[in-house]
Amino acid sequence: MMNGNGGSLAISRNHFCSSIQLLKNPISVSIWPCSRSRLTVRCAAVRFRPCIDIHMGKVKQIVGSTLKDSDDGTSSLVTNFESDMFPAEYANMYKEDGLTGGHVIMLGADELSRAAAIEALNAYPGGMQVGGGINSDNALSYIEEGASHVIVTSYVFNGGRMDLEKLRHLVRMIGKSKLVLDLSCRKKNGKYAIVTDRWQRFSDVFVDEKTLAFLATYADEFLVHGVDVEGKRLGIDEELVALLGNWSPISVTYAGGVTTMADLETVKEAGKGRVDVTVGSALDIFGGNLAYRDVVAWHERQAMDLH
Repeated sequence: MMNGNGGSLAISRNHFCSSIQLLKNPISVSIWPCSRSRLTVRCAAVRFRPCIDIHMGKVKQIVGSTLKDSDDGTSSLVTNFESDMFPAEYANMYKEDGLTGGHVIMLGADELSRAAAIEALNAYPGGMQVGGGINSDNALSYIEEGASHVIVTSYVFNGGRMDLEKLRHLVRMIGKSKLVLDLSCRKKNGKYAIVTDRWQRFSDVFVDEKTLAFLATYADEFLVHGVDVEGKRLGIDEELVALLGNWSPISVTYAGGVTTMADLETVKEAGKGRVDVTVGSALDIFGGNLAYRDVVAWHERQAMDLH
């Protein structure tokens, strides 16, 4: 940890985090692992972040790279799973299991999806974030409906570029503490470029140390889908997870390709204990083979192992 003059502080990271444990409310603060950055010292357990993906009012799991429209105006969406449960039922389940910081994602701009997302937020006030078509006109309304944060991509990264004016305007409206920037990305010329417009358009902004440090001054968290593996159950993008673990100075959640319990451990190791994880299509609650209850138990062990 560095002081303002670039010198090393006498206190060590381990001593700093051990001291935090003496606070009256140790449940909300973990003593390992600690991240060192110019912005913050973060001590936290790796968390499982649940998700509710909504399309036309229904909970679905889709192949992320197929989020586009065909030339004749019909959807070319490839769906892995469509649930009979309402979004609010999933939200209630996550609430009962004490899972926070999950994501309600609207995969389309239709009113059915918007209404279903609001029902989920109402069912678990303050427990979930919301994304999909968020902009300065509607961001506050979702927070008022119970979202802990709004998740933004295309409003800030549009036309292939980052619109700083819009980003700053949004932060002025809702505050940095309520904003999650979605930096979902795909490989381009060996680097990870942020993608927008339903993950089809490459921006000229790359996920790297400089970008993460800059954007961390505007956001409370990052959400990063590895789009090339999202929804395909191909295993995680370990290189991307390692990049996030090395360089993100704020909380970051990785999504994409988790299939087995071993993948959860890989995210934990590759991300140096600093990257949270979302699991979608692989879960049995979304038609997969990975037991949701096993993942919840894994999540609970992460916190217990730190004490």
